[in-house]
Amino acid sequence: MDILLQLLFLVVGFVMLVKGADWFVEGASRLAERFGIPQLVIGLTIVAMGTSLPEAAVSTSAALKGSAEITIGNVVGSNIMNIFLILGITSVISPLMVQISTVRYEIPMVIAASVLLGVLGLADGNVGRTDGMILLAGMVLYLLYLLRMAKKGQAAGIDTPESGQENVSLIRLIVLIIVGGVLIVFGSDVTVDAASALARIFGMSERLIGLTIVAFGTSLPELVTSATAALKGKADIAVGNIVGSNLFNILFVVGIAAVITPVVYAPGFLIDTITCVAAALILWLCVLRKKKLQRHGGVILLVCYAGYFLYLMR
Repeated sequence: MDILLQLLFLVVGFVMLVKGADWFVEGASRLAERFGIPQLVIGLTIVAMGTSLPEAAVSTSAALKGSAEITIGNVVGSNIMNIFLILGITSVISPLMVQISTVRYEIPMVIAASVLLGVLGLADGNVGRTDGMILLAGMVLYLLYLLRMAKKGQAAGIDTPESGQENVSLIRLIVLIIVGGVLIVFGSDVTVDAASALARIFGMSERLIGLTIVAFGTSLPELVTSATAALKGKADIAVGNIVGSNLFNILFVVGIAAVITPVVYAPGFLIDTITCVAAALILWLCVLRKKKLQRHGGVILLVCYAGYFLYLMR
């Protein structure tokens, strides 16, 4: 009975996170638009970070509760899942075109950020406040890069709110932001508590829970968005979106969590971090020659995730 109850709490937590992030982003982006903030800036900040809000909330909540393995596991697991599982499924549905800038710059940035996370964590066994500041500095540099690329008309994977949307009352926008924020906070709290409880019940480590169940739950927005876009034949920006999300997860999510409270980096995360680097490297090799993630590339990614999942379950 306790297992079913905790699973119910976990599902409720995920629903609160996904819906809360959706409402928060909608309210914040439209409010910014009302105050004359350029669409480009809104897209590069509020909307782009929106898909990482569930990961950020869960990771910060886990760090504050001393469940550090969920913090790192959530981010690393989400990044592995984003490439191997989500891009694998999406490209099998429909081959994905990849922008030149994504191949030349953004995928190598993900590789570099993943290596940096491993180096910072393994150096002294934790990702401390100084490490968090280094990651956030990298986030600022990435945003500056996006701004520069967008001005050149080359930015990939950043969706901006559509102009000409109907006027929505200021009160409704504020309510959306507040309710969305509350759902994110409470959803992260419920998710971490339920995930920790399930780990204790099944005798699983918080690392494994973070790398699998929690990572899948917080990656739901990316999975639904990418798969839906592929089914509609509009998935050409899927690779750019996933690559951008992975960078946000490492630089922004871990950076924020570490600045708030130092996060322990368990030795077991070495293999997971190597897998995270390998995922980005395999993706890069799959798209390097033809600037396209074809169906056989998607199958390779899915097979890699199956292998990694079997490693976790051993």
